[in-house]
Amino acid sequence: MIMAEKQTKFTRVLVGTDDSHDAQLAFHYAIDYAKENDAELFIVSVLESNEMNVYQALDDDYIHGEREALEKHVLEYEKEAKEAGVTKVQTVVAEGKPGRTIVNDVIPHIKPDLLIIGSFDKPGVARRFGSEAAYMAKYAPISVLVMR
Repeated sequence: MIMAEKQTKFTRVLVGTDDSHDAQLAFHYAIDYAKENDAELFIVSVLESNEMNVYQALDDDYIHGEREALEKHVLEYEKEAKEAGVTKVQTVVAEGKPGRTIVNDVIPHIKPDLLIIGSFDKPGVARRFGSEAAYMAKYAPISVLVMR
């Protein structure tokens, strides 16, 4: 049986960020990997419109303010990566459901060869319906590393 040659060194790494513990682990691993392998690091965070109530979702000022706050937060991640020694860093802010947005919009646009994410587990009953990480691991057209 001949095994297909697998890619073991990645040069374009996409990391999904939020403030969860698992996402922080993923972010710090991505920094270390990018630094050690001279890889380009793309930091993405997704503004989840489903967490807004109907009045917030209809308020352009509210959405603009939320997006602006998220963009500032992602720039802090970029600064941290650069201070850690990663030379090639870019940031992306997208809107929607994290899994679908990253798989369907961000990956085709950025063309990374590795996605690093936290497990994005939800507490309680929501856990039984799967997680954003499970969705990305199943449907992403690239290698996915899930940190916990």
